[in-house]
Amino acid sequence: MAVYTIGFTKKNAKTFFNFLKEEKITRLIDVRINNTSQLAGFAKKDDLKFFLSELCNKAEYIHIPELAPTKEMLSSYKKGKISWKKYERDFLNLMSQRDIKNKFEPIFFENACLLCSEHEPHNCHRKLVVDYLNKHWKTKLEVKHLY
Repeated sequence: MAVYTIGFTKKNAKTFFNFLKEEKITRLIDVRINNTSQLAGFAKKDDLKFFLSELCNKAEYIHIPELAPTKEMLSSYKKGKISWKKYERDFLNLMSQRDIKNKFEPIFFENACLLCSEHEPHNCHRKLVVDYLNKHWKTKLEVKHLY
């Protein structure tokens, strides 16, 4: 079952939406804490809804903050107060506390794309979400990072 991830930074709108169109994404799952920041450019929630409808075969937009870290956790990592290793451990514990593995079915993620801001997935929680679910589900998500 294919699931994708993408970050909007270091991409213009044309590149971003072409990635989604080429992969025939049917659902964009926004895993950011804040989906209305002016720093997000074309990736604000209302703009994404419009562009997905117009450019990506009416793909669905859904914001799921339960799949995001807490503001405090993200801020500590971004400011260098905690390491990636600690952030990863804390975030995976948070996923467990939120009981994420039981709140979704694998089919929900089929042909979906997890959206965050980070350009690459290596040090981003969107990768950790997929890793966490794959660790706890029998059905494995085949992840492809778009960048």
